[in-house]
Amino acid sequence: MFTLKNYQKETLAVLRRYLEAARLDGPQAAFEVVTAANPAARQRAYWAIPELEDTPYVCLRLPTGGGKTLLAAHSAAIAAQAFLERDYPLVLWLVPTNTIRAQTLETLKKPGHPNRLALEDAFGGRLLVVDITDFVLIRPQDLRSKAVIVVGTLQTLRVNSTEGRKVYAHHEALEPHFASLAENTPGMERIENGPGKGQIRYSFRNLLALWRPLVVIDEAHNATSDLSFEVLQRIRPACILEYTATPANNSNILHNVSAAELKAEEMIKLPIVLTEHSTWQEAVSDSLRTCQKLHDLAVHDPDFIHPIVLIQAEEKGRDVTYEIIRQYLIDGERIAPERIAVATGTQRELDGVNLLDLNNKVEFVITVEALKEGWDCPFAYVFCSVATVHSKKDVEQILGRVLRMPYARRRSQDELNRAYAHVSSTSWPQAVSQLQDRLVSMGFEEQEAAGAIQPLPRPLPGFEQTRVEALRLTLSGEPALLYLSAEERDRVTVLKLSEERGEYELVVNGELTPDLERKLVEAAPSKDREALKKTLAVYRRQRPVAPAQQGVPFRVPQLCLWAESELELVEREWYLDPGGWNLLDFPAKLEPAEFSIEERAESFLIDLNGKHLVTRYLGTQLPLDIHDVDTGWTELLLNRWLDGKLYQPDIRQEALLEFLRRTVTHLIRQRGYALETLARGRFLLEKALRRKIMDYRQQACERGYQRTLFGGQVIVATSYTYAFNFSPNQYPAHWLYSGGYQFGKHYYPTIGELESKGEEFECAQAIDRSSLVRHWVRNIANQPVFSFRLPLSEGYFYPDFVAELKDERILVVEYKGAHLLEGAQEKLNIGQLWQEKSNGQGLFLMAVKEDEWGRYVYRQIEEKVSSV
Repeated sequence: MFTLKNYQKETLAVLRRYLEAARLDGPQAAFEVVTAANPAARQRAYWAIPELEDTPYVCLRLPTGGGKTLLAAHSAAIAAQAFLERDYPLVLWLVPTNTIRAQTLETLKKPGHPNRLALEDAFGGRLLVVDITDFVLIRPQDLRSKAVIVVGTLQTLRVNSTEGRKVYAHHEALEPHFASLAENTPGMERIENGPGKGQIRYSFRNLLALWRPLVVIDEAHNATSDLSFEVLQRIRPACILEYTATPANNSNILHNVSAAELKAEEMIKLPIVLTEHSTWQEAVSDSLRTCQKLHDLAVHDPDFIHPIVLIQAEEKGRDVTYEIIRQYLIDGERIAPERIAVATGTQRELDGVNLLDLNNKVEFVITVEALKEGWDCPFAYVFCSVATVHSKKDVEQILGRVLRMPYARRRSQDELNRAYAHVSSTSWPQAVSQLQDRLVSMGFEEQEAAGAIQPLPRPLPGFEQTRVEALRLTLSGEPALLYLSAEERDRVTVLKLSEERGEYELVVNGELTPDLERKLVEAAPSKDREALKKTLAVYRRQRPVAPAQQGVPFRVPQLCLWAESELELVEREWYLDPGGWNLLDFPAKLEPAEFSIEERAESFLIDLNGKHLVTRYLGTQLPLDIHDVDTGWTELLLNRWLDGKLYQPDIRQEALLEFLRRTVTHLIRQRGYALETLARGRFLLEKALRRKIMDYRQQACERGYQRTLFGGQVIVATSYTYAFNFSPNQYPAHWLYSGGYQFGKHYYPTIGELESKGEEFECAQAIDRSSLVRHWVRNIANQPVFSFRLPLSEGYFYPDFVAELKDERILVVEYKGAHLLEGAQEKLNIGQLWQEKSNGQGLFLMAVKEDEWGRYVYRQIEEKVSSV
C-alpha cells in the first residue's frame, strides 16, 4: 500500500472526526466544533444547500500537487463508516472535464494504482468502478455487496431541462432496482406522458435519489452555480465532499493544507528560481542551459530522473509561435528534432510518449495553452514562458507541472529540489508579482507564495546562489523619485526600455530598507504599485535575516529512558505495547448510558454515549439492505463484522474477538436485545465499542505512563544524543501569522499558526522582547517530524513555544488560558519532569495571563529565564 504522508493522515482524521460528530449532532454543529480551533478553516459560517440542510457539505483544501484524488479514494470508506453507516456505499465521483474523467477512471480501475488500492483495501476488494455513461451495468446485487463508484462530470447532470438526458431518462434495464419499491415513495420523478404516465421513472437520477450517495466533487470551485446546487438537490446525496486548491466563496472549508506542508512532505519542488531576461531568445537559451545542468546533476541521483523544459509559446499570428521556437532550438541551439515535442490543439506529439521511460529522448515540450488536462510528469523542471498574452489558467496549469517532486521524495542534489522559471521582461513585465498571483490561485497563501519565489535578476552560472546586488524592476511609466534622499537617489538608476510602450526599468543597488521600499512604491505609476509591493515583498523575504535562513542550528534535548545500559527515546510503546495491556482485563459490557436501543414501528431510538438519536429503517438503510440484515446474521458473523471495523494494531486479534463476543453476548443475554436489532444498529454499536475500547486503552496508558516515567522503575534523563533539530528548511504550518506587529527573533522568516491578537499572541510578544532570548519558534502541533514534543499517556504534547537563550539553555513555554489550566496537569507534570532531568539546560514554564502572585506573562518569562 502507498504510505500516506502526515498531512494526508491528518486531513482524513479531521474528516472522520467531523463526520462522526455530524452523525450525532448535525452537520452545522459538527462543523463549528471541528473548525473552532483552526482559523485557516474557520473563515465563514457554515452554509447548507437549501433542502439538504441535514447533508454534510464540506471542503478539503489542498494546493496543487497534494494528492486530492488519493485522499478522495480514502475518504469513501471513512464516510461510509462514520456517517453513511453502510458496508458498501454508492459514490458519485464528479470531475470538471471529460479528460479528467477518463484519467480518474483509469487510476480507479488500474490494478496496483494507489487510488485503486485504497478502495480495495477499505472494502475487501468488493468494488465496482463504472463510467457514468455505463450506469445501466449496475445491478441491485452490486449495490448490496460492493462499493460502487460512478465517475462522471457535473455537466452530465447539470441541465435546465432534464428531457432527453440519459441520466434522467426511463430505462427498462434499471427496473430490477425499483421492483420492490412502493409506488408512493416520495422524491421520485415520474413518467409524464404515454402509457406509463404517473409511474416511477426507472432512471439513474431516481436510483441515486433512492440510495442517497456519497458525492465526491473534484476541483469543486467549478461547481458553484445555482444549477449545480439544483443538481445536488435532485439526487439527494447523503454526504458531499469537495476537494480543491481554490475553494469558492461559499465553500465550507473543513481543513486546509498549506504549501509548506507539501514541501515538508517532499511532494513539491520549492522554491521556484525565477530568472527574467531581456529577450525571448535569452529566456529559451537559458532554459536549455538550466536543463543541461540538471541533467548533469541527475546522473548522481539514485533514481532515474530526466529533466524536461515546458515552453509556453504564443498563438498563431503573433511573434513567437511554437514553429519559431522549435526552429530556434534546432538552428540556434543545435537541438536534435527528436528531443522536441509540440503539444497544441493540432500538434499532438506527446500522444503515446512515455516521458518516464528510460529511453525517452524528449527534453523540450512546446505548448501554447494548457497541456492536456491530467497530463502529469514529475520530470518537468523548467517553465519557460515567452507569450505576451498568457491566461491565468494556462500559466497555473503549466506551472503546476514543474512543481511535482519526482517519486515524492527529496533528491540528493539540492538543485533537483527546486523548480525553475525563465521569462522575458517583454512578455512578463511584472514577473515576480504575476508569478506570485498564479501561486495564490493554485492554493498557496500570500506569504507562502512570496516565500516560494527566488528571483534572480539574471542567470547565475552553475547555480551559485549569491544574488547579484542590483534589483531590477520594470514599470509602465517613468517613476517620480523626488522624495528620495540624496543617498537613496545615488543607489537608484532609471533606464528607458521601450519608446513604443513607454516602459522604464528601475535599478536599485545596495540595501533595500523598508523606508526605501515605501518611497519606490509611491514613486511608481499608480497602475504598477500593487504589483511592485508584491515584488518587493518577495525580494525582502529572500534576504537571509532569520536564523533558519542563515543555517543556524536549533537543537532541543529530548526525554529518554535508560534501557539495558543504553539511552532510548521515550515513545509510546515503552509504556503501552501489545504485551503490556490486555483488553480482556476490562469488563466486556456496554452500560445503558453508553448504548441502548428502543424499537418503534418505523424507527428505533438509540442512546449513544449521551447522544439521543432517532434512526429510521428507511433512512440510511434501504429496504433491500434490511432484508439482508434480517437474513443470515449470526452472533459469529456480527462479531467478525465488528472485528473488521475495530481492528487496532496494539490489541491482539484473538483478544479483540473474545472481547467482542463477550460484549455481544452480554447485550443479548443480559440486556435482552434481539440479534436482528443489534445487526440493524451495528454501525452505532461499532461507534459505542470504539469509544469503550478507547477509554480502556486510556486507562491502561495512564497506568503504564505513571509507572514508567514517574514510578522510579526506570531512569529518566534528557539527552542531546537524541536531540530534536528544528529543520532550517521545513516549517509546515497550516496557516501563517499575518498581523501588523513585527517579531524580531523568530527562528523562521514566517510565524505559523499564531493569531494577530489574544493571549497567545501576547505570550509570543513577551518571549520576543526578552533580552535573554536568542531566538524562538512557534511550535506547530501534530508535526511529529518537524516539531518538538513530549509524551503524554495518550499521544503527545506539542508545547506552544520553544526558545534558545543566549546562554544556550532551552526555554519551553506552554500557554494556558485560565479556563484551560485545570485540565493541563498532565502537560505540567511532563514539562516539569523534562526540566528536572535536563541538568539545568532546560526550563519549562506553564504560562498564564496572570499567575497567583499577580505576575503577568512577560514577568513570568523574565523571572524564569533569569533563574539559575
